Amino acid sequence: MHGIGNDFIVIDCIKQSFTDEELSKIAVGACHRNFGIGSDGLILICSSDTCDFKMRMLNPDGSEAEMCGNGIRVFAKYIYDYGLSKKEEITVETLAGVKIIKIFTEKGKCNYVQVDMGCPNLAPERIPVLGYEGDRVVKQVLIVDDIPFNITCVNMGNPHCVTIVDDVDEIDLSYYGPLIENHSQFPERTNVEFIEILDRENVKMRVWERGAAETLACGTGACASAVAAILNGKTEKKVNMHLVGGDLVIEWTDKGRVLMTGPAEEVFVGKVTEETMAKWLK
Repeated sequence: MHGIGNDFIVIDCIKQSFTDEELSKIAVGACHRNFGIGSDGLILICSSDTCDFKMRMLNPDGSEAEMCGNGIRVFAKYIYDYGLSKKEEITVETLAGVKIIKIFTEKGKCNYVQVDMGCPNLAPERIPVLGYEGDRVVKQVLIVDDIPFNITCVNMGNPHCVTIVDDVDEIDLSYYGPLIENHSQFPERTNVEFIEILDRENVKMRVWERGAAETLACGTGACASAVAAILNGKTEKKVNMHLVGGDLVIEWTDKGRVLMTGPAEEVFVGKVTEETMAKWLK
């Protein structure tokens, strides 16, 4: 399944179970685009004791992410389309807290999903980012390879470092992305976004995802980028985010919560052979 080009392998773990070690190995094997299925991550549909469902997301390197914006939309589509729930509003437990999801349908299928992503964390210790004073990191300088980057840092359940540039297409993301992701000032690494302000309601974005490299889209990154653009006084509070894979609508409400609205699509269904699974689990 994919959300504007950010693609995921979705596994129903309600009726089958794996250990954390097995899941990490499956993520590495299954997400490989040459020797596996190929994806930006592994989404797991799980039971929850406190919410309607629980979502887990693993990166292609086997690490687990706290939250995934595009992933939670395909998660919601799977739940609705496969009849795990026919409610049009559900609660989902994640490592980044409880998310409230609204499902919009067309011809009996989930078409669009709106996710209440909660309030952004701006405190440096909550992102986390080191080396800055004050209660937020906005319009601050990060030195990368002797080059100063003007950054704004936001945590949307996972860490993001956003830089406003004149032209995102000119950025060598494959070079600067990993340098910023693994910079010593980000003790838990970070996702990296470069954004270009088109006007007060439209922003163009490219993203380097922690543990996954450059992707066509990142939901939490779009949320963080919209918040960063607003904090820098560049846009209104409702922004059309234009990512390589498609568009999302992000709204930072007067209550301080961030709403993300966008599509989710199913591409194909398959079964992993026992031989392949055995290779992945070695």
